[in-house]
Amino acid sequence: MKFTAFGRRSAVAAAITAACALAVPAVGAAQASAAPERAGARVATAAFLSASQLPPHDGGWVADSPAAGLPETPVFCFGEELPADGAWHREFRTDLDTGAVQVIVETGDAAEAAELADTLHEAAADCAADWLRENPGSAAAWDDYGTVSVRGTDGARIVGVHTAPPEAGMDVELFGIGRDGTRVTLVDWGQMGDLAHAPVADFRVTMRAALGKLAR
Repeated sequence: MKFTAFGRRSAVAAAITAACALAVPAVGAAQASAAPERAGARVATAAFLSASQLPPHDGGWVADSPAAGLPETPVFCFGEELPADGAWHREFRTDLDTGAVQVIVETGDAAEAAELADTLHEAAADCAADWLRENPGSAAAWDDYGTVSVRGTDGARIVGVHTAPPEAGMDVELFGIGRDGTRVTLVDWGQMGDLAHAPVADFRVTMRAALGKLAR
């Protein structure tokens, strides 16, 4: 699949013995600078989908912990449009060929968030044609599945993209782009298949859940 490379890199704990010798003011300053990071981590975790909120899969879903920044592998269709600044992501996987990733970007203001959401939707709508130009002899298609509304949010839009290289497998992906205030989320679900295999109704439920959590 093109949209993400699943898996996490383990973090290595740093030694803290030397910190015991720091003066009290320095420790206070360190605590003050760390507090926003801890608060941001709690907000990011609460804003993300859980594995159970993704379209059902026979083998079940496994969810990685939310992490700061963008996924290591760029999200298919959005290599340049997703900003790393203010971004968090969470990856999901199954025991077969189905996977998903969610990215949340905290922007500077609502106008910036609206512009980003529009840019992402345009990139999703252009993805199949752009991919065909870069992969002559292949096949691709897309569909716009409309909007999702949740009271108190700015809503979401869903796009499906199908790509099939010559003499190779074929992939289908669903993209949901949602916004609430200064936050924008992109949810990408994908597996082998074409648009007929896309669980659009279940993905709409997923996007309603994503919007509801984004607003908290």
